[in-house]
Amino acid sequence: QVQLVESGGGLVQPGGSLGLSCAASGFSFSLYVMRWHRQAPGKERELVAVISSGGGSTNYADSVKGRFTVHRANTNNRLYLQMNSLRPEDTAVYYCNAHWSSLGPDIDYWGQGTQVTVSS
Repeated sequence: QVQLVESGGGLVQPGGSLGLSCAASGFSFSLYVMRWHRQAPGKERELVAVISSGGGSTNYADSVKGRFTVHRANTNNRLYLQMNSLRPEDTAVYYCNAHWSSLGPDIDYWGQGTQVTVSS
């Protein structure tokens, strides 16, 4: 059974830091590109960060570049997102996503999300 379980969300003051974690099981984690997305109330889901299957390549949304860092540990099937210099506009539900793309249909697995609230 495929599972992606996010943790680490919560309430933080503007300028603060928070680290999210995503525990994966039930699929070959090290073969999948992993992504963090977020969705704020009333807004569409936004891709925040992407990391390649081996962890050697990352990409970020312009809105978080220089503040967020994504990394992964394939040895224990975990994905991380370190968020620094948080702003109120970072408030959203954050989701981890495992993505597989090949000659066949794409495969996507999603976690249930974790709430991040940036407020004083």
